[in-house]
Amino acid sequence: MRVYVPLTLPGLAEAHKAGELGPAPLRAYAVTPGLREWYVSDDIEELEYAALSRAAAASLRLIAADPAAPRRRVVVALDVADQAATATPGLDEATLGQVGLAETVRLAKAAAVHVDADDAEGDVAAAAAALDAADGGDDDAQFVVDGAEDHELLWFGVQEIPGLLK
Repeated sequence: MRVYVPLTLPGLAEAHKAGELGPAPLRAYAVTPGLREWYVSDDIEELEYAALSRAAAASLRLIAADPAAPRRRVVVALDVADQAATATPGLDEATLGQVGLAETVRLAKAAAVHVDADDAEGDVAAAAAALDAADGGDDDAQFVVDGAEDHELLWFGVQEIPGLLK
């Protein structure tokens, strides 16, 4: 099963230094039955993109909680055994596609790292600042948050992590 772990750049640096993603339990996103039901698609690529997008949104929340973190979303894609990921029950917006990983995962097992390009930083910073208002129902703030989603995350191989951390 492919899972997507949301991080920040400092979180990626910690994982790179430790050689693993942890500590457990880890929150990740995947194509769960709830995500399939919500997205109403049988196209696995579309479903995987939806799971990646959910992880990118979670990364934005991590950025908002860490004022010192660079304003670039980070998602690590991993392949784990199906039994290693437990779906979070419920179909609410907060848990849709969310899974828990009970054990740390070696970073070497990562399939890819997805990170915003430098030119996304302004929109990601604005989105992080607008999250609380958007959560409170402010449509203008939600528009700002959605602006971060207009930026596609770039794909990097695990061997490229040191270059991302410069």
